[in-house]
Amino acid sequence: MARVELKSISKSFGGVPVLSGIELDVADGEFLTLVGASGCGKSTLIRIIAGLEPQSSGSVLINGAPVDHLRPHERQVAMVFQSYALYPHMRVFANIGLPLMMSRLNLFERLPIIRMLSARRRRVMAEIESEVRAVTKQLQIDALLERRPSQLSGGQRQRVALGRAMVRHPAAFLMDEPLSNLDAKLRVHMRTELAELHDRLGTTFIYVTHDQVEAMTMSDRVAMMDNGTILQIGRPGDLYMRPANLKVAQFIGTPAINLLPAKVSSAGSVELFGAELPIRARRPAGSAMTLGIRPEAITLAPLGTSRPGMHLLPGRLRRSENLGPEHMLHIDLTSPASGTIICSVAGDHEPLTSDSRGLALLFMPSACHVFDVEGHRIDDVEAASAAAAPSSDPHARAFGATLCPLLPKAGEPCAPCGGPAARTS
Repeated sequence: MARVELKSISKSFGGVPVLSGIELDVADGEFLTLVGASGCGKSTLIRIIAGLEPQSSGSVLINGAPVDHLRPHERQVAMVFQSYALYPHMRVFANIGLPLMMSRLNLFERLPIIRMLSARRRRVMAEIESEVRAVTKQLQIDALLERRPSQLSGGQRQRVALGRAMVRHPAAFLMDEPLSNLDAKLRVHMRTELAELHDRLGTTFIYVTHDQVEAMTMSDRVAMMDNGTILQIGRPGDLYMRPANLKVAQFIGTPAINLLPAKVSSAGSVELFGAELPIRARRPAGSAMTLGIRPEAITLAPLGTSRPGMHLLPGRLRRSENLGPEHMLHIDLTSPASGTIICSVAGDHEPLTSDSRGLALLFMPSACHVFDVEGHRIDDVEAASAAAAPSSDPHARAFGATLCPLLPKAGEPCAPCGGPAARTS
């Protein structure tokens, strides 16, 4: 296992900077994912750690020692490539065992005819075979040792590439988008396998991907990159719940966060489409802001519904995407609001969205993310005392200030909480 440190790593190609002063500390045994859009510099960074690409400035340390002067095979790291990089003429056994053969056999013991005369080679090859079989059994590909890469599925090729890395017993695994060539179903399966593999080995993993689902589901920490810099690093939940800026908020989360224009009112509150929210921001009156609302933080209700502590936006359904257990609804906001909002709804939404008058979108102001005009998160916001007070509404106590999921008719009691149904006009 290894601790990997990056000190002020910068890289330029022909005068064009692609990495700018990267500082990163990956703990021993940690699973860290570098995530970002194509061209953000994440693959270049992992190649610099591996020694496949020299940095323009800065230093790479493994277990506290600089490794900038070492060649890739001397750094005790193993790389798993996006394209698998398997030798098509070699069988699975030879592909996995090749690193051991290159490191343990001398030149003469690798020559086609002379190697047959070496007793030492036979002894070393028996050791290599034992190690290869142990790794392939762990990856459940021990029955494929005599096949060539062309005879394997995408998932099997990926396991062979992993086996070739594992057999070296590296101090750290470096993985450059290893699942991007697989179909959707196989990617889900391989995500689980990689996470379980990390748990079994306890080795440092540095993983590169453009898929935020992979980053969120497998990692101990996630580093979000953009334009050659790290925008935010933290636990997956930190990037989702407290994005440092608009770019992180828009990239993390599926579907993407809803962004609405807002400003600071004369009273110091956040104003959205002319209505003041119970959120105070320490900014001058009139300051432009952006309000972010996650699709899953929005509750649908009949038009005219009110709920203590929740803010309402009127809208009309434009389009529905059926994902099986849930629907993604694209809703056009109506006057006084404007724009389009996406929300996710479990179950049947027809009773609400079929109303020709439209529908109500309810959300808790405390679930909003506030960003300044430059896109930076505003942390010095506070909820008004009225919004923070405990609600007397039985639905709010039972369901966290959301509508009763049973939606009884007005005046009828709600079975789970015993309170009245949502108030409708």
